Amino acid sequence: MHLQLDNKGPKHEQLARSLRLAIRSGQLLSGSKLPSTRMLSENLGLSRNTVLRAYEQLRIERLGVMREGSGTYVNDVPLSQVPVASPRRVEAQSAFAARLRDLPPITLGGGGAGLRYDLQYGAPLVNTKLVSAWSTALATAAATTSTGYPHPQGLPELREAIARFLATWRGVVADPRDIVVVGGTQQALSLSARVLLDVGAMAAMEDPCYELASHALRAHGADVVGVRTDDEGLVVDELPRQARLVHVTPSHQFPAGLTMSLRRRRQLLRFAEENSSWIFEDDYDGELSYSATPIAALRSLDTGDRVIYVGSFSKMMFPSLRLAYVVCPAGLRKDFIRAKMLEDLGCPAIEQAAMHLLFKRGAFERHLGATVLELRRRRSSLLGGLARHAAGRIEADDSQLGMHVVGWLPGFDAARVDRLVASARLRGLGLHPVHPYYRVPPPRPGLLLGFAGLFPSQIEEATRILGDCLRALP
Repeated sequence: MHLQLDNKGPKHEQLARSLRLAIRSGQLLSGSKLPSTRMLSENLGLSRNTVLRAYEQLRIERLGVMREGSGTYVNDVPLSQVPVASPRRVEAQSAFAARLRDLPPITLGGGGAGLRYDLQYGAPLVNTKLVSAWSTALATAAATTSTGYPHPQGLPELREAIARFLATWRGVVADPRDIVVVGGTQQALSLSARVLLDVGAMAAMEDPCYELASHALRAHGADVVGVRTDDEGLVVDELPRQARLVHVTPSHQFPAGLTMSLRRRRQLLRFAEENSSWIFEDDYDGELSYSATPIAALRSLDTGDRVIYVGSFSKMMFPSLRLAYVVCPAGLRKDFIRAKMLEDLGCPAIEQAAMHLLFKRGAFERHLGATVLELRRRRSSLLGGLARHAAGRIEADDSQLGMHVVGWLPGFDAARVDRLVASARLRGLGLHPVHPYYRVPPPRPGLLLGFAGLFPSQIEEATRILGDCLRALP
């Protein structure tokens, strides 16, 4: 504890004043334990009697309370009303900081507090068996993992497990030497921008798109352009030839939910080769397919080695696990590894080792199979509930993949959607418009309906409330 004596008056009064200031300023919080008299006397070079007298003064002033056999604690006292100066406005100190200030506010959900039901996209599916398996793996990993720095590329055994998983589930044949373990898809995109884009270089994104991906590229200094999507996915013919990087979600376009056609995939790969461009494939939920014939990743068609493939464990496990992986073109491998090393020296080794144990024990693939079955059940509940309670008022895209569907609202405009969202919130239901993800507004607005975070019975009730709100709108 840092205490400064003012050399005014007896030592016990100086110490009492210093402790009093620490308590009233909030340096010592209510309920916190004060150091023992022996420890404080040794640290400050004071006699123990001096410290005892100072503590006694605090008890007299009811700033401290003695607990028999335990010690002296700070009493429940309000913080002093010391005027706090308003933070001085400081101009952006770098071009990067200036670009950050120009970005719109960034949110990561969390607005559903107090709601009974929230159809928020990104809410995880809670699996108690997975939590138990992860806890066991984490404990084992903590006891057996080296305490030294991990390789910045990622643990070799985890990269090998990822390569086998991709070959089985996503049709991607990857050399473990080309895999880099990263701290989430956002870091994968940030590293890609550093490796591939100078400030002012053009990056193309689908319209609509995931807003945090756009923010990351803009903060880097890229000239970000939106390119229209249609029923086949990205309209490749409208891509600017100057685009050095093309960000796509081909398996399950976010947020519209479309799958890029085979024709467009091949066209996009030709574009990249002909224009020396790179493709960032965000395969954020490609494993969650409900179709009898799962959709292979774009990377599986890439013969020119122009695709930077990114997968994440956040959707399959839980968002708080900040682990993802990049399959980078062989020619860029060293660049990505060095960029990752300079970023953070590598992802935490214990979490990587625990993730490898889940693969090794078969727990991850069992969890993934169970997740697909449960999500299919919840998706059916959502589509069935919309058909029962909102037929004719909302048109749901029946995508065969992922953790959300889009419900289009014929005859609505943005203002009417806002009224619907407000009305639903009063009834305890969280709704989320899809049109903010678009640069060019869609022909009709809609709702991004996430279903992973609610049980089927809750989804049924949520769709009933949605139907009531739709009928109640003038």
